[in-house]
Amino acid sequence: MELKGKTILITGGGSGIGLEAAKQFLEIGAKVIITGRNQQKLDEAKNRYPSLITIQSDARNEQDARALHCQVSALGGIDILYNNAGVGVPPLNLGIADDRHLNGAAYEMEVNYLGVIRLNNLFMDMLKSRKEAAIINTTSILSIVPSVMEATYSASKAALASYTRSLREHLHIIGSNVKVFELLPPLVDTEMTADRKDKKLSPEQFVKGLISGLHKNQLTIRVGDTKLVYLLNRLLPKFTYGLVNPAKDKKSLK
Repeated sequence: MELKGKTILITGGGSGIGLEAAKQFLEIGAKVIITGRNQQKLDEAKNRYPSLITIQSDARNEQDARALHCQVSALGGIDILYNNAGVGVPPLNLGIADDRHLNGAAYEMEVNYLGVIRLNNLFMDMLKSRKEAAIINTTSILSIVPSVMEATYSASKAALASYTRSLREHLHIIGSNVKVFELLPPLVDTEMTADRKDKKLSPEQFVKGLISGLHKNQLTIRVGDTKLVYLLNRLLPKFTYGLVNPAKDKKSLK
């Protein structure tokens, strides 16, 4: 897929993976719009990369989503919708029998799953009108093998993975030119994973993997350890589950 000259909307673009993606897309020659809830982070991103267009928007808020669509339409529309925004509720603060567990799960589903569907629906006609267009849905290594520490987060990403494959096939059946990419990150070094001691991939390397996959029209883009986990899970699912869920994590839940 050609990225130079495209207009790309990145949700959750004020920091981490989203901001790194904005940087690398700008370097390629794309026009980039980023959204996020935190206006201060958006202002800082704009100061670093003046050619960015920033719009404050909450990925789980329906009114914000509709306002975002109106603003983007007024700017001339987009060619690529990159659903990068995502949340994870700290697992150690939630017990399965605790009311907070349900509230956390609802929050994750609202942002990681329902928010993505809402934006895809709003922008679909716009994307269909373009000669070459795409949706990028960010799932996770945990959509392949769930984590006992992040059960509801894993479930939200598994739901998104299933939806993504179905959306891709639906658009293919109706002859649409909109490509649907599934992006599967491993553990990436961001604010969200700051307290994790496991091996992490840098946002820079991760985004390079994303861009490489887009250029190759690789509809399922597995980056870093996600490739290995996918292959191992097909051959040795029990072993792979143990890799993702080491004994120390299971003990901490007792």
